Amino acid sequence: VLRRNLNLDKEQQELYRSIKSNDIQIESQIPCWMLPLRQRLSQQLFPGVQSHCQRSTYNAATRLAGCVWAQSMSPARVYSTSPEGNKRRRLSTSSSTRLHPQANMAPALIQEVHEASAPETKLELTPVEDTLKRLLLDVAKHIDDNSIESESRVKLPDHVKDEPIVLRFTGGWVRDKLLGVPSHDIDVAINKMTGYQFGLRLKEYLEISGNPATYGLEGVATTDKQSQKAGATDKSKTVGGLHKIEANPEKSKHLETVTTRILGLDIDLVNLRKETYTDDSRNPQMEFGTPEEDALRRDATINAMFYNINTGQVEDFTGRGHHDLRDRIIRTPLESYQTFQDDPLRILRLIRFSSRLGYSIDSAALDAMKDSGIKASLRRKISRERVGVELDKALRGPDPHEALRLIFSLDLYETIFSDPSVETVDHFRPDTENWQLVIDTVRDIIDDGRTLAELLIRDGEETFLAYQVSALIPYRDAPQPEPVAPGKKAPPPVAVNVAKEGIKSPNKVADVILAAVRNQEEISNMVDKMNNRKRQADTPIEGDDPAARDVLGMAIRRWGPSWRSQMLYAFLVDLANNPGSASAVERNYTSFVLHLRELKILEAYTLKPLLDGKALAKALSTPPGPWMKDALDVVMAWQLRNPDSASAEEAIEEVRQKRGELPYALVRHFLKLTIRPLFSKTKLQTVTKAGRKVTGEILPVKITPESQDDEVNKPWKSAHQAYALDLLKWVINALDEETLEKVWHLVVPPVLSLLDDWQTKYKTLGASFLQHLLKVTPPLLLERTGLGSVFEEALLPCLTYLPSLTPEPESLALLSQTYPALLTLAHIRCPSTPPQPLKTPAPELERQRTKLLDSVIRKGILSSYTHAQEFPAVTALLFHQLVPLLDVLGVASVKHLQYVLPVLTEVLAHPLGSAQRGTQVAAARGLRAVVLNGWPRIGGYRGEVLRGVAVCWVRLGEGEGEGELREELKVVVQVLRCVVCASEEGRREWEGDVEKLVQADGRLSGVFS
Repeated sequence: VLRRNLNLDKEQQELYRSIKSNDIQIESQIPCWMLPLRQRLSQQLFPGVQSHCQRSTYNAATRLAGCVWAQSMSPARVYSTSPEGNKRRRLSTSSSTRLHPQANMAPALIQEVHEASAPETKLELTPVEDTLKRLLLDVAKHIDDNSIESESRVKLPDHVKDEPIVLRFTGGWVRDKLLGVPSHDIDVAINKMTGYQFGLRLKEYLEISGNPATYGLEGVATTDKQSQKAGATDKSKTVGGLHKIEANPEKSKHLETVTTRILGLDIDLVNLRKETYTDDSRNPQMEFGTPEEDALRRDATINAMFYNINTGQVEDFTGRGHHDLRDRIIRTPLESYQTFQDDPLRILRLIRFSSRLGYSIDSAALDAMKDSGIKASLRRKISRERVGVELDKALRGPDPHEALRLIFSLDLYETIFSDPSVETVDHFRPDTENWQLVIDTVRDIIDDGRTLAELLIRDGEETFLAYQVSALIPYRDAPQPEPVAPGKKAPPPVAVNVAKEGIKSPNKVADVILAAVRNQEEISNMVDKMNNRKRQADTPIEGDDPAARDVLGMAIRRWGPSWRSQMLYAFLVDLANNPGSASAVERNYTSFVLHLRELKILEAYTLKPLLDGKALAKALSTPPGPWMKDALDVVMAWQLRNPDSASAEEAIEEVRQKRGELPYALVRHFLKLTIRPLFSKTKLQTVTKAGRKVTGEILPVKITPESQDDEVNKPWKSAHQAYALDLLKWVINALDEETLEKVWHLVVPPVLSLLDDWQTKYKTLGASFLQHLLKVTPPLLLERTGLGSVFEEALLPCLTYLPSLTPEPESLALLSQTYPALLTLAHIRCPSTPPQPLKTPAPELERQRTKLLDSVIRKGILSSYTHAQEFPAVTALLFHQLVPLLDVLGVASVKHLQYVLPVLTEVLAHPLGSAQRGTQVAAARGLRAVVLNGWPRIGGYRGEVLRGVAVCWVRLGEGEGEGELREELKVVVQVLRCVVCASEEGRREWEGDVEKLVQADGRLSGVFS
């Protein structure tokens, strides 16, 4: 903040860094250029403040600015009221040296300076703190005046029973007060009562009518709901409920304590304590103690000072607190080794205070911290929850880099960052070789305000996560655990276990680390590909464009809200792996995030989809199902590609019309990621993976119980996967020639799998899908892939599914789809006008088409009629399908006259024809097609035709359907007359035949009229 706001030059920045790391003594070596910074910075932070700032302005500036100019003065110097009662402010100090002359100090912050040879023993309280002090002293007096036997389980020592109540604010509050830093947490130490005893009497005192109003209060919360809100701010007039922490000798907790909230302050009520430690636990045996015993048991001298609210004096029972605060030293009150041996957690607390305050740790304490026995005690005695709490506070503090640097320099990394559930001999050994570079880089990009910090580390939480992920970089090469069984999730990576078990990171943080580790390789590769793409913009690429907006936007959505921390982790991994190319690595990642900003997709994970699942399912005419999630991702990618024009209505219309970019994207997605996985176990022997015909020898499939299990090999049949067939239908209907070329290898296998299935309903779907597919299939594609014969071989067997082996409804459904599919195949495989550059010549194509259609008539129409003539509906369908076959064959159909005519006339002349008028209508239409297409030779068969027509006509009544049949018979006669009467001889023969028929039965005059 200082460097950026004050525009320091390079030399000044280096000096600032030295001051920050305590490499020089600030008081003695501060240069002249830094003295005016106090006034300059105060003016920037507090515009409009007059040249002589009040004390509160000084304290606020100290807190906000990182305290560079304030650190140039001893932190122990505080404003207080002079012993003589003078109301003027003075700057007091515990330093034995004199301050700089007033002329050299910043006049904006200091009004008057007095020499001080002794530590200041008084503090100035805020109004809220003063009110709390009055309340506690009045409660103490109330207790002294109204002694009542306590029901506490804790025994009070005899030597303090007759003493009056003495209350002290302890520890961190006193330290922060001396530093001018506000604190809302106050520990109140009581000389002769447990915290719970005093809390009960506090509650009793506030329940006396009139007492709460004396302090601007209304009483004590009586319910949990009231207690949650009580005392939350200094405006709150209700005191929070008492939360008791019971004495528990089994866990070395011998004294009852209580917490509450008053006027926005969090209060801990405790008694003065002394401690006795055991070798295997940090939990001491605690008893009532003296103020000196309580001070000496604390972790650092600067945290061991008390503020006696009875006397208003600051008490330094260690004799070093004031001096260490002045000298910016953190030292233990007692011998360091024994202090850490008793409670190894103090190591982490001292590291935290050092990084928070910018103080140096005493050399004796540093030496003790490095001791292997102390490290072993830290690993053995301290619960990982407590380790995590201290580390969390350090990483959320003002200088998390310093905390990690100390952990590294003291060789504490493996002691802290390890999984306690794994034996040391089996634990992965982290690689800390380049870790110093990693944490230094994080600090530098934040301090310098570089692009990576601007875009990836935007606030305090992301700063915390930045140092959290950097702390686990040494585990970057740990092997990824494999799933314990097929289909099971893989266990978390080692780094995640270290975070969850070693430092007890909350699930939210562990989830970020898990995502960072698992996505690291993808992110790193994407950064490389994007930069390579930008460097080689003119080079053709295969697959997705790594610099495209949709590709990068979907990646960010895939990584989720924590993608910034994940990207920083990937950057630090690449940095640790390539320390010699640190600048190049940073440039790559900087270029990447700048490209994201340029594309305006930094917040892509928050983008709302235009369509929800229901709207998409409706547009696709497909039931909702698990397919929707991935399909909506396709829609989202389309949104990212079309940020300006995309709208819900436009998207829905494109899907419904099956035209445009979005339907094509959905087609590719459904075929590749939804349909293909479900059909992948259905093995096809006739088609390659590229969608071509297998040319080698095809061996018969080995039949096993497993191969016949549809649940395993054909999951698309299951009820919960039924949506796949609806999606396949939509896909096929959405295809055009251009799209089909691109997805041919994806769409053909599922269609053939359906045709190859043993169940009629799936064969029917397959035939229907193939017919629609063939309509948009270019002849060149069919010739190139060689699948024309494969389709023919798949369709022809479907013609044999006839009743009674196949239920009539199923047979009708299958045949009604198979015949049109075969006819379409004939048109596409053997087009009458071959497109260029089709290799097969036109005559050969015509021969192949005729051969195929001849086969369909013989093996399909005629053979099927023979087997199913007792089923009128099937017979009618066969006759209907005969018409287009004959029309395509044209005169080439004459070869079938001798076989087809008897079948048709037999149906027309059937004595029970009245029961199957629909079949007779179909036969009449078939007869007309025979006459039209077999005209060169139909003259020789006119007697057969007339016989069928005449017999059918005379048997017609006036019932339903008779009129339609009469009209069809008349059309047959008219067509036959035109064909026969084309010559004069034929006309005479026709007239003679008609005359004879009418003479035989006058009713026939109607059909010939």
